[in-house]
Amino acid sequence: MSAVSPMTTVIRELSGLDEFRQAERLQYDVWGADEAADPADLMFVVQVEGGFVAGAFAGSRLLGYGFGLPTADPAIQHSHRLAVHPDARGQGLAARLKWFQYDWCADRGIELMRWTYDPARLPNASLNIATLGATASTYLPDYYGELAGINAGTASDRLLAEWRVGSPYAEAARARRPGLSAGQLAEARRVEIPRDFAGLLRDDPSAAGAARMAVREALTAAFADGLAVVGFDRDSASYLLLPAAELG
Repeated sequence: MSAVSPMTTVIRELSGLDEFRQAERLQYDVWGADEAADPADLMFVVQVEGGFVAGAFAGSRLLGYGFGLPTADPAIQHSHRLAVHPDARGQGLAARLKWFQYDWCADRGIELMRWTYDPARLPNASLNIATLGATASTYLPDYYGELAGINAGTASDRLLAEWRVGSPYAEAARARRPGLSAGQLAEARRVEIPRDFAGLLRDDPSAAGAARMAVREALTAAFADGLAVVGFDRDSASYLLLPAAELG
């Protein structure tokens, strides 16, 4: 199928099981046929019970979706899934879905969203940290164990992203302003990641494994030193870390 213009898409909550079934199928398009998908009926029930399930639609076609779960703390949501169909990538739909979720949570008194993501993949770091202004100070080695699909063949390391409604980092990101001052940029510790981890994993699994371990060791050491990820430099593909106490 041809790419779809972002101008034709509408972000809204899912409605009716047919749309939830589209979200279930979309997961296979994004993560591969071997990846376990969240079933349509589960997502439907979670929405009924106060969870977040929204999609990016071009007419009746679902191009992307986000799925968030309530937690034991009513002020915190676990943002479980975010996916955009290959036909619609590069058009900002992932960010639009996340900002829709940000406002959805703000309207309901939810103060913090948390989710895990692969810290070695540049698109993830660019979206979560640079575009959205999330922060991170928790590293989860091989969090899910062995995975299939696009995650096959590598340890399932994850960073726990934290996205606080109204935080200076989030608000700066939304306004497309720098989140760090020149002085902070100069002081920040940097942890570089591969520019194409997926390609490295495909073409040289041994090198991908070494890169994974290098990122794990550097971030784990930084967190042990009391630092937190507060920014991401796309030009150098590097996380920017400052003292966690500055997060407030």
